[in-house]
Amino acid sequence: MIEDLWYKNSIIYSLDVETFLDANGDGIGDFEGLTRRLDYLEFLGVDTVWLSPFHPTPNRDDGYDVTDYYGINPKHGTSGEFVDFLRQAHKRGFRVLMDLVVNHTSDQHPWFKQARRSRTAPLRDWYVWSEKRPPDWDQGMVFPGVQDRTWTLDKQSKEYYFHRFHSFQPDLNIDNPEVRREIQRIIGYWLALGISGFRVDAVPFIIERVVPGKKKREKKFEYLREMRQFLQWRKGDAILLGEANVLPNEMLPYFGEECTGIQMLFNFFVNQNLFYALATSDIKPLIHALNATRDIPRNAHWAHFLRNHDELDLGRLTDKQRARVFERFAPEPNMQIYGRGIRRRLATMLGDRKHEELAYSMLFSLPGAPVIRFGDELRMGDDLSLEQRHAVRTPMQWADEPHGGFTTGRRPVHPVIDEGAWSYKHVNVAEQRRDPHSFLNWMARMIRVRKECPEIGLGECTILDTGAANVLGLQYVWDGHTVITLHNFDERPHTARLRMKPEHSTLSNLLIPSDIYASKDGHIEVALDALNYCWFRLGGLNYGA
Repeated sequence: MIEDLWYKNSIIYSLDVETFLDANGDGIGDFEGLTRRLDYLEFLGVDTVWLSPFHPTPNRDDGYDVTDYYGINPKHGTSGEFVDFLRQAHKRGFRVLMDLVVNHTSDQHPWFKQARRSRTAPLRDWYVWSEKRPPDWDQGMVFPGVQDRTWTLDKQSKEYYFHRFHSFQPDLNIDNPEVRREIQRIIGYWLALGISGFRVDAVPFIIERVVPGKKKREKKFEYLREMRQFLQWRKGDAILLGEANVLPNEMLPYFGEECTGIQMLFNFFVNQNLFYALATSDIKPLIHALNATRDIPRNAHWAHFLRNHDELDLGRLTDKQRARVFERFAPEPNMQIYGRGIRRRLATMLGDRKHEELAYSMLFSLPGAPVIRFGDELRMGDDLSLEQRHAVRTPMQWADEPHGGFTTGRRPVHPVIDEGAWSYKHVNVAEQRRDPHSFLNWMARMIRVRKECPEIGLGECTILDTGAANVLGLQYVWDGHTVITLHNFDERPHTARLRMKPEHSTLSNLLIPSDIYASKDGHIEVALDALNYCWFRLGGLNYGA
């Protein structure tokens, strides 16, 4: 049973094949390059690799505009090289997740090309159409300020088609059972090749029924149950990891009763409140977010993250809270995006290593599986001269070599950061791998500590009263063992005071060789420097237990 719940203690590493490593010198990352770097990922300690879209695409939206769900983009290699990558990944014990982008297709997909031929075309009902322009044609844009509509006139068939994202990404009609059957075929195909699960893009939009002119849109959660049932018929321990940026009172239907829907969701609510805590030292909203997302089905799980390949979305914070985070982490207008988010990497936002260590230690101690964005383990920066989300999608920095060692070609697919403090000349794998005090080696050690604490993924989480307003204490109990973590979000020292039972009078530090003992009245005091963190096992290390 525990093996079937592998995702509860997984360490997920998110990467884009296109910008990870180019093996053939054409400037574009490929599966051969990724295969060469599996030993690096093994050193880092991650055990699950999540791949951004790698299908054939016009690439107007970083591969999220798909033209063939069963193919490999030739720029990234062949199907044989993909299968070889999977074989090598499995040989090293990695599981591989891939993006499932079935809310929309590219307008160059053969399905849409056929659907737009005429109003009676065979695949017409695979998309959402309206004879007249709906009254809400310019509302509900995912990218406000970049998009100006959600209904666009198709000049070929003289009707309007629906698209929540860009106009070149028409939405599929999930109400059509043939569309849902095709999605199942896509899932089955990649599972047969060896994929362990899917990060499902834009889940709320996939299940939303769109009727032209109707403002209230019903969500068909039974479609998630269908998808999950098919997934586990084909591969019993495969998972669905959903992207659903919704409020806590809307989350449970995505998991389903008894976890019959999606097994994992990204916890955007905790993410946004964590950044508020990092910006202000105020942990009360973070505690509220943790409590609000506590009660989920037993086999369901959260995926926690700091940064991803998109903007840092702060849309769930209040206007006042968002303004505080903008003031601290994105004070200039070009650092902000869509009126709700920040288009910066973690290192440039937080500004120093102490804040980053605190942030990542906190991430690893949250009740769920941590997700790391490639390059964050190096403290990679961003390039704000690039448009929109491209600022945080620069290639991996491997060495102080031309193009950061990403490619031997003349021109990389995206510009490499080659100037300033975040240049590959100063921030790269080769240099940090050889420095025992580097952030890369610190991250590898923290990952090992997290993997040695299965209590966090499998146990019950309790928020502790630390007696210090800026110190967050979490306790996990599983199988008779207890792990406690403390994080001081303040830039001043504080002392946490914990009340212990008599039989648990010792806290053994998991990060440094030291023990703390309770006083006669059962209290333990833990002194925390500014922005400091501690991980403890209660009652001693007990390796023989």
